[in-house]
Amino acid sequence: MKQESHKSALTEKEGVEQPRSLSYTSIEVIKQMRRKQPSAQELIDGILNGDKTALSRAITLVESTNTEHLAKANAIIQACLPHANKSIRIGITGVPGVGKSTFIEAFGTHLTGLGKKVAVLAVDPSSTISHGSILGDKTRMEELVKDANAFIRPSASGETLGGVARKTRETIILCEAAGFDTIIIETVGVGQSETAVHSMVDFFLLLKISGAGDELQGIKRGIMEMADAIVINKADGDNINKTKLAKTEFNRALHLFPAKKSGWTPTAATCSSYTKEGIDEVWNTISAYFELVKGNQYFEAKRKDQNQFWMMETINEQLQSNFYSHPEIIKLLHENKKAVQNDEISPFAAAMILLEKYFIK
Repeated sequence: MKQESHKSALTEKEGVEQPRSLSYTSIEVIKQMRRKQPSAQELIDGILNGDKTALSRAITLVESTNTEHLAKANAIIQACLPHANKSIRIGITGVPGVGKSTFIEAFGTHLTGLGKKVAVLAVDPSSTISHGSILGDKTRMEELVKDANAFIRPSASGETLGGVARKTRETIILCEAAGFDTIIIETVGVGQSETAVHSMVDFFLLLKISGAGDELQGIKRGIMEMADAIVINKADGDNINKTKLAKTEFNRALHLFPAKKSGWTPTAATCSSYTKEGIDEVWNTISAYFELVKGNQYFEAKRKDQNQFWMMETINEQLQSNFYSHPEIIKLLHENKKAVQNDEISPFAAAMILLEKYFIK
């Protein structure tokens, strides 16, 4: 008798082949997109057409330290240069906690409401220990980042002049070529960042808060002299009377400074980034300034001086970078550092040895 074979009830039938998961497919697409880098001409065309994605990718190239990216970035900048210099550039500084990001969002939203196209270049402080940056300005400017007529680009400050990202000057050119007529540069508010930003903007705005104890005693003369206007922020609620008093004190202090070459007389004002009170007055002040400096030709003269300054600054940075990366200098520097520490040679004599070695190589 033939025995019947019994199949287990647990036997699994071969089913339909399952498709790859959506997440896997998405990752593959993203990888392919990243591998396919647009050409310099494609980025140039995108920028001139106002494409924010092309602008962002070009700025990434400009900020890159990769030598291959440098040539591509220079080609983009050169092509964009004839389409630049048609904006007004506003620098905004103030100590951490003064409300720079909140003010810029309120101010930027006011400008887009007037039909302006606003680019915000927010320089984020880099850690001196980890060299990392949070780059959280887009998070803090929730409304402005969604505005079709606004572009926000946070950049790490790195270790360059005054904490300002080394390529901010070139980034301005790209933003202007993309059609942004108002460029706002936010400084880290510490160190010498104010000096660097002042050398690349047309109007310099200093944000203050009342009750910080610096109405007179703690005022930094250098920053005050650079400011074209002072705005006391957070003029709302119980703080209104304090801000009015601070405004009076700052206006008195401003009269003690020498007259500006521009012919402009700086003033102090109050505003609230929360209630938007006084934001329109800030813009009216800035507009009056530009009307004056464009009328007396100071605007163009200052732009030319700034171009020359950044050419010299770039030369200095490049020379310094080449010096410290030279193999023979690296070795000789290590030896001379020990000699200087042990008082075997003076710092000045050691410096001359290194410089002579570099230039007579």
